[in-house]
Amino acid sequence: MEEFTNEVIDTKQLPRYEEVQLTPLHPKYWKVTLINFSIVFVIIGIALTLLWFNKEEFSDIGLYFAITYFVVLLFSLLINRIAFKKKAYAFRNHDVIYRSGIISTNTMVIPYNRVQHVALHEGFVSRIFGLAKVEIFTAGGSSSDLEIPGIEKKEAENIKQLLMGKIQKQL
Repeated sequence: MEEFTNEVIDTKQLPRYEEVQLTPLHPKYWKVTLINFSIVFVIIGIALTLLWFNKEEFSDIGLYFAITYFVVLLFSLLINRIAFKKKAYAFRNHDVIYRSGIISTNTMVIPYNRVQHVALHEGFVSRIFGLAKVEIFTAGGSSSDLEIPGIEKKEAENIKQLLMGKIQKQL
């Protein structure tokens, strides 16, 4: 019978995920984000305009709503741009890394042996730009699932094949 050992691991010698060169999202994905963002704000703007012009009297409140609307629009645009620039991913021999976050950076490292299913999604606008989103479903439930948007469709298909191969090796 083999003797049990439980040696101490020197954590300073472990590989650092922070040192991995991450791939940013495709630059065309910013256009996709802008189009989706614009659609939402145009619908909200039309709704607010209809509400405002539906009144018999125009007041300063309508002007305040318009100013607030444009301030929120510009602030949201700025936040979306910062969020876009922070998102990046990498695939290594044993895991996938995804970084996101604006104020605090969230880095997910998912080992391939936790991956149960992989899906490839193309939204209407993303399809126009030749982009896709890779969804990685894990054994940890929905809180540990991962979505990586803004990847060229061909590369996303290659990533899906890579992950499906890793899943097959586990079986």
